Amino acid sequence: QVRLVESGGGLVQPGGSLRLSCAASGFTFNNYAMNWYRQAPGKEREFVAGITSIGGRTIYADSVKGRFTISRDNAKNTEYLQINSLKPEDTAVYYCKAVRDVDYWGQGTQVTVSS
Repeated sequence: QVRLVESGGGLVQPGGSLRLSCAASGFTFNNYAMNWYRQAPGKEREFVAGITSIGGRTIYADSVKGRFTISRDNAKNTEYLQINSLKPEDTAVYYCKAVRDVDYWGQGTQVTVSS
């Protein structure tokens, strides 16, 4: 069956860094664009970053430009999100999403930025 499993979240101080991973299985990974979304408590889920199926193009939300980097390794069926200079407002559950004719979501990984 289709699975998307996020990992790498945790508790980090402001200014710190994390690298999130999304391990995919059960579908042809290199045919799908991959996105990251996040959802903070009491807020709508929002788009964070996206990458095309072979990694040729990327797009970022204005709020994360210059701090976040999305990438993928199609040989490992894995998507990554490198997060630098973390701010308290980055606190959220981060979800990966596979995008094609039918979309798939992971269960999310918690990122908490606090002193």
